[in-house]
Amino acid sequence: MQSMMKNLMYLLLVLVVGAAPALAADAGTFTSVRAAKDVALETNPKSIFWQGSDPIYIVNDNWGKPVPGYRTEVFSRWTRDNLYLLYVCPYQKLHLKPNPSTTAETNQLWNWDVAEIFIGSDFKNIRRYKEFEISPQAEWVDLDINLDSPHHEDGWKWNSGMQVKARIDREHKVWYGAMKIPMAAIDPQPAHAGTMFRVNLFRMQGPPGDQKSLTWQPTMKATFHVPEQFGRMMLADQR
Repeated sequence: MQSMMKNLMYLLLVLVVGAAPALAADAGTFTSVRAAKDVALETNPKSIFWQGSDPIYIVNDNWGKPVPGYRTEVFSRWTRDNLYLLYVCPYQKLHLKPNPSTTAETNQLWNWDVAEIFIGSDFKNIRRYKEFEISPQAEWVDLDINLDSPHHEDGWKWNSGMQVKARIDREHKVWYGAMKIPMAAIDPQPAHAGTMFRVNLFRMQGPPGDQKSLTWQPTMKATFHVPEQFGRMMLADQR
């Protein structure tokens, strides 16, 4: 009876608002809001550009257990040509790679502090997707992932053309990382409002022995590479 009542209430909401509210209410789906034009990357979450987006939060470990003190905000915007992301990452102690390079991608960047997005446009073959990472030092790596390949980590040799920008606020112990990813690197089809991607968001934070692993959608495994657990990102028009 309770299930029947919930279904009736859902149908009533659809009739009243004219569309199913599930996407807005679903904790496994977030919306990326269209921007009026492409812009240079910036790391100020209070800027007009990023305030056009409601943040989502990364708060749990791989198994869905809260990780206190590390709630990560993620803002997202998009245009026809690019997807933009901004990570706001509180920390206690940074784990940074010595001698960072910002002119070429850094393979195995995931061994240090990073923020990440895994994103796929293929809903039929979910084991194919792209991986993008940024460090507090503006290092980056992008990968074309094929989990059916014996060495899927070799996907780092692929080049998406992504741009990144980062800064560390040591006084407040927060680092900021922004990405600008060409849409063509994610999906061969042109981007438009209503496009849906399969997505998960992650962070690795802290030195060995005290390393924190944070996920938006818990993978329920030690690895991040569990596409069955991905959530969804929907492209939406301007407010």
